[in-house]
Amino acid sequence: MGNDGGSIPDRRDLVRTKAKAEQADRANQTRARWFFCALSKRPLQEPIVSCALGKLYNKDSILEYLIDKSAYGDGHEICGHIRSLKDVKTLKLTPNPSFSPSATTDPTSHAPFPFVYISTCGCVFSQAGLKTVANASSPTAEEKTDSSKEGSELELCPQCATKFSRMSNVLMLNPSPEEEERMREKMELQQSKEPAKKSKKRKHVSPADDSEAPAKKKPVPSTNPSIAAASRAVVSSLAMEEAKRKANMSEAVKSLYVDGKPAREETFMTRGTFTRYA
Repeated sequence: MGNDGGSIPDRRDLVRTKAKAEQADRANQTRARWFFCALSKRPLQEPIVSCALGKLYNKDSILEYLIDKSAYGDGHEICGHIRSLKDVKTLKLTPNPSFSPSATTDPTSHAPFPFVYISTCGCVFSQAGLKTVANASSPTAEEKTDSSKEGSELELCPQCATKFSRMSNVLMLNPSPEEEERMREKMELQQSKEPAKKSKKRKHVSPADDSEAPAKKKPVPSTNPSIAAASRAVVSSLAMEEAKRKANMSEAVKSLYVDGKPAREETFMTRGTFTRYA
């Protein structure tokens, strides 16, 4: 470095370049998406459900989120599109007997093709496998008629024979960011076509309207016939005794009772004597 010709520094020695940004470990990200719940980050355990965006969740985590939206801090960002259990589908998974967790960290190393599930039944297939076997289940004449009404050809699930449409009922699991964006647009378009739910809130009634509303009839209590007959007999006997008592009264006492005739003008002799004689 003393200009003796021993070494000549170049730009790499004189100028410090910015360190390259660390690249995310794709293998660990892939493993997290296939073996851990997208919401709770806990290991996936059956029952496992998937949404319209192809994410995998533990069903109990989704239930916790629907009961309390604040149960997970980033729940709204991850699964804010899930409004009820109708927005997820329980998957029918078949364990792979040749899989060994210690043998590989990439769950897709044995199958370089993506996996899909049928939203009508929840059966899971590889995308290539579904294309190969789905054509073997050709629809009947009646099914073709139904499919023509829906505007798309219906097929039968190779595993459970449930009808599905390849255009609208086959969803990819853990899609790429570009495919997830297309699935999100499709989901939002479908949700916009759903009819608005009617509000079940009770209409507020103002006091003025409430006064004009017809009063509800109060239920009339049922009466025992024997008790009613006995009551009528008692009333009749009391009426007869009262008539006899009034018949034995003097004319002066009778004049104190109101009998429908115009009341006579009181004098100092009769004023205040009603309560005394009656």
